Formats: sequence, C-alpha cells, structure tokens
Amino acid sequence: MGAGPAGACVALGALAVEPSLSVVLLDREDFPRDKACGDGIAPHVLDLLADVGITGILDDWTPVRRLSLERGDQLVDREMQRATWVVPRTVFDQRLVDAAVSAGAQLVRHRVRELTVQPDSVLLDESVAAKVVVGADGANSVVRRAVGGRPSPAALALRGYAPTPQGRDARQVIVYGEGRQPSYAWSFDRGDGLSNVGYGEALHPKRPHPTRADLLAKLERLLPGSTVGGDSWRAHHLPLSGWFWRPRSGRVLLAGDAAGLINPMTGEGIYYAVATGLLAGRAAVAALRSGDGAGAGAAYRRAVRLLGRHFRHATLAGRLSGSERVLSAGIRAAAADQAVFDDLVTLGLADGHITSTVLRSLFRRS
Repeated sequence: MGAGPAGACVALGALAVEPSLSVVLLDREDFPRDKACGDGIAPHVLDLLADVGITGILDDWTPVRRLSLERGDQLVDREMQRATWVVPRTVFDQRLVDAAVSAGAQLVRHRVRELTVQPDSVLLDESVAAKVVVGADGANSVVRRAVGGRPSPAALALRGYAPTPQGRDARQVIVYGEGRQPSYAWSFDRGDGLSNVGYGEALHPKRPHPTRADLLAKLERLLPGSTVGGDSWRAHHLPLSGWFWRPRSGRVLLAGDAAGLINPMTGEGIYYAVATGLLAGRAAVAALRSGDGAGAGAAYRRAVRLLGRHFRHATLAGRLSGSERVLSAGIRAAAADQAVFDDLVTLGLADGHITSTVLRSLFRRS
C-alpha cells in the first residue's frame, strides 16, 4: 500500500529476487503527484537502488556538492564527500513507480480504508486479498492504525519552491533557529533556478502547534528573502524514529514514514523509505518461498537489524542536538574538521553512526 519511494522499493526489492511474483501497488492518487518534502536525495539512496538494477535515475539533474550549516555566529560551509541531489517528488517518485512497473508491478489507484488479517491472507476493503501486505502509506498510515501501531513523536514542516537567490545557488543551506531544538529553515538549490525552501520544528504535546503563518514567518526570519516569489506551499508531519524499532510478526509489514522512520536529527526520510522498502520486499519473498507468508514479519525483523545501531545513534544525536550548547559545538567541530563534517552528514542523511572522531571533537568544543 502506497506507491511512494517506500512502496515502489518494496516492489523493486521483491521483483529483483522473484521476477514472476504478483505485486500490486495501491495508491490513492494518480502519478505524478506532489509530496511535501525537502527533496534531498543522498548518494546512498542511489547505492541502494543500484543493488536492484536501477541506475542513472537522476543523471539529468544537477548534483549539489556544498552544504552550509549556520546558527547565530557559528557557520560551517564545506564540500560534501559525495554530492547529493535536490529533485521534486513529482519527478523522483514517478521515476521509481515507472521502474517498479517496468519490473512487473501493477499500479492501481485505490484508497484503502479497512484491513483485516485472516489466517492465510490479508483482506483490504473486502475486495483485495494478499499473502503479504506492506504498509508504505505515509505518516498517517491506515495500515499502521489497523494493526495497532502507536503514533511517533513528530515534527511539522512547511515546504515551498522559490527562485534561488544569489549566494544560495549550487548548495544546500540550513539555518537553525534559536531556543529549543530541533528547528531549522532550509534552502536547497535544485539546479534549475528554483530552490526547495522551508521551515520545520519538533512538536511538543503541551504546546500549541504552529500555524502556516507561524512557519512562514520563522522561515523568512532565518532565511530573509527565501519566500519571495514562492509557491506550492505544503505542510506535512514527520513521524520521528526512536531508540528501537522492532517490526511486528505476521503478514503485515510497515516501511518508511508509515513505520515512523524519519531521522530525528535532520528530518530526512527518503533513505529510510528506500532501505526499508527494499528489505520488506525481500522479506516477503523469503516468507512466501518458505510457504509461510505469516513469517514475513520475522524475516523482516532479522533483515532490519543492520539498521538498529544507526537508529539508536540517530536518536541520540537528535536528542543531543536539542541542546543549544551541543548543537553549536557540533557546528564548530564540523567547521574545524572535514572528517567530523563528513561523519555528521552520513549520520543525518543515510546510515551513519556517531563516530569516535565526532565524539572527541564535540567534547573539545562543548
């Protein structure tokens, strides 16, 4: 369910292992469709896609090599070890769906409202039956609610597209807010004269949620002029990952945003969506080959153990960055040492860890 990056990659992961498998992608919208997002795509995402034969998918887009992080008078502006891309989801998601369909998946427009787990299958809306179902239906996942999943801590972000101002071209720029973290504004140059610009902050149960006007005002305050000429403003919730993520047993799996997998330090989610989608697809095939679709959850749980250490480190980093002192120390450390900068980028955009290099540098500058 869901044909975004997570859902499309479920299909790609499964069909790469078993090309004759019957795979149906159900999505409530027609493609191409917009999705509120920062649009940043790390090179590690392309590494994962290459493992299932998908290459060259962003060759016609401009790579972005510089990243700037700023908070008050602290600034780091460096070239990244590997370039990233900033590609609208109308383009990226469509290309992944096309790749999945070319691999043998069937794309059907259907909005799922009800899910029933039966002894030998899963029934969707009393009309579609499957041996294994993967919920990849986003932050407000119907599948997660149906199987009793709990909501995750969340952030709220607003995104739009605006002309790239002078000085912000060919780079990704992040400016952190003052006070309680995480909160930051961003301007990510797409390479075509426009930038993805936005602002996001963590939500707190005892505080009123910011309005659209609040988010726009904070964006303009941190990145003056970034909203000029902007349009396509869309807000979205980001379900943040936690210390432990243990997929449940059975025929129903969750991937990407539906599983509450957003990096709590950066708000990045595409890497998690692609990684868990591919792993879920492979786990489903392994279970079906064994003759027991109900074993898909156990197979998936074994597969995602590789990400366990990263989730713990990302959660710790997210909590540490909630401290103004630690956040400022991190920016100073990254400005002083390219290795620290590279380690933090990998931790924030892919499957990196808090390295000893990062820890030593943070302690020296805290």
